Amino acid sequence: MKQKEIHPSMQPYLDGKVLLFDKPVDWTSFDVVKKVRILTRISKVGHAGTLDPLATGLLIVCTGKFTKKINEYMGMEKEYTGTFTLGATTPTYDLESEPVNQKDISHLTEEMITAATAPFTGPILQVPPAHSAIKKDGKPVYLAARKGIDVQLEPRPVTIYAFSIEKIELPVVYFRVVCSTGTYIRSLAHDFGAALGVGGYMSSLRRTRIGEFSVDDAFSLEAFEADIKNRLASEG
Repeated sequence: MKQKEIHPSMQPYLDGKVLLFDKPVDWTSFDVVKKVRILTRISKVGHAGTLDPLATGLLIVCTGKFTKKINEYMGMEKEYTGTFTLGATTPTYDLESEPVNQKDISHLTEEMITAATAPFTGPILQVPPAHSAIKKDGKPVYLAARKGIDVQLEPRPVTIYAFSIEKIELPVVYFRVVCSTGTYIRSLAHDFGAALGVGGYMSSLRRTRIGEFSVDDAFSLEAFEADIKNRLASEG
């Protein structure tokens, strides 16, 4: 992609910047990248780790020469908070699809729920969701899954450094997870519900940290847009 002529105040973005965004719900990660490209007129922009549209939180976006750092940031450990809903499953393991397989959860206790985190802490093998962008035979597997085709994926090694239940308001449980790259929190929700014998799905997700980068230091899209417009206006 050929770089368009840019305003002088946008030169630092062409030289290279690491931008932290608090991605809002219903935006894709590429939507954020596209917004940065439009505002800065920098064509070389990429993100370091996809967040699903229903998820919010920290998204690292690199511009210009700093796009070379994307793989480095993608490999860092990540922290998430959010909720699992117990007593049902969904085909996508989240709220992109409707809950099915309703189960009674009246027998669940706080001790049972808390204890169920233990098998998922440390190095584990995890099967990614069939509704994911992982490619099989050159095509994203979600394309087959959406057609109702049975998708078989191999378990992958990931590491859960910390997995705690922060609050319980059944059928909803609030969690915090610190994990390696490649971990699917949707799969963790599904497997956690299965371990309890009642099923479960991810009902909300927020990425709070990537390595040393915190969502507390992130821009909102509105604040970033206002900052860019101010820079352009102040420098003619």
